Amino acid sequence: MEMLRQNITEQRKDFAVIADQIPDGARMLDLGCGDGSLLKILALEKNIKGLGVEGDQNKIIECIANGVPVIHADLNDKLPFKDNSFDYVILSHTLQTVKRPDLLLREMSRVGNMIVISFINFAFYKARIQLLLRGRMPVTETLPSTWFNTENIHLATILDFRDLCARLGLKIQHETPLGQDAEWLARVWPNMFAQTCVFVLKSGVYCIENP
Repeated sequence: MEMLRQNITEQRKDFAVIADQIPDGARMLDLGCGDGSLLKILALEKNIKGLGVEGDQNKIIECIANGVPVIHADLNDKLPFKDNSFDYVILSHTLQTVKRPDLLLREMSRVGNMIVISFINFAFYKARIQLLLRGRMPVTETLPSTWFNTENIHLATILDFRDLCARLGLKIQHETPLGQDAEWLARVWPNMFAQTCVFVLKSGVYCIENP
């Protein structure tokens, strides 16, 4: 089990942070769950009652192979769950790929009590340097595709995401900025030096219907 967690979290540092936010036995929904690695870790470590949502058929097959419960759904549509069905709703490295991030956040607030978002920061200094010096759309570790074949259609910064949360009435309870090299720089100046930031949001009554 330790080896499994180490292998997965070495590739995705945000998974380790997300896993630490989830309490034992929680009802958890992982949107855009990929191959189900995060759900598998948490089921083994914390006995969570987890469900994945994925749109890619190949990833769904991988989830099933990993023993992870998963359903097929499009995150651009209304989530097929009742209000307050889950304790935690997770979205990692996916918000920038949906048509309306604000509407998805509202849906997450509707079906879950807490939201955990792993957010890719477009204001990371290496992306800024590429734009400034090369005059081209950046290609980085967290944004590896070129502009014409990327799934990322809503690139934003940590400051932008904070503004959206305020607009929706979602309360940010905790932020964990993750840098590439010097973590202390990411903590001091996250919008410049954090590649990714994990946000824990309080949902439910905080979500405004028409911001």
